[in-house]
Amino acid sequence: MIDKGILALLQRDASTPIGEIAESVGLSPTPCWRRIKKMEEEGVIRRRVVLADAAALNLNLTAFVAVKTAQHGEGWLAKFAESVCRIPEVVEFHRMSGDVDYLMKVVCPDMAQFDRVYKKLIAVAEFSDVRSTFSMEELKYTTELPLDYM
Repeated sequence: MIDKGILALLQRDASTPIGEIAESVGLSPTPCWRRIKKMEEEGVIRRRVVLADAAALNLNLTAFVAVKTAQHGEGWLAKFAESVCRIPEVVEFHRMSGDVDYLMKVVCPDMAQFDRVYKKLIAVAEFSDVRSTFSMEELKYTTELPLDYM
């Protein structure tokens, strides 16, 4: 599938020139560009970004914060989600099934900054439990999604 090949190349490096992508998938540049635009319009390609190195930005601490709450109303969730999304150190935020209601990935320079983020989190909503765990070593990191299911 041509779109799969295009997407694989873009996931590795979104700055790859269109001519190089087209050649790799056996198209001329214009049809290749049209396919990319179509994938953008359909939401397959959400956006193109630069991936910054956390260590180079002095973001040496990665924490996963698991939250349990007795609140499950739409209003509470809307306020909580809006507040969490305004905290730049929270780089991922998921509503979960199972024992934990919400899970956040937080990056910051050190424990002192994490404590400030933690205090912001507990100030915005009432929780029944908050647990933080800290990454000792990143063993795999990718933003490339598997394409075998297209």
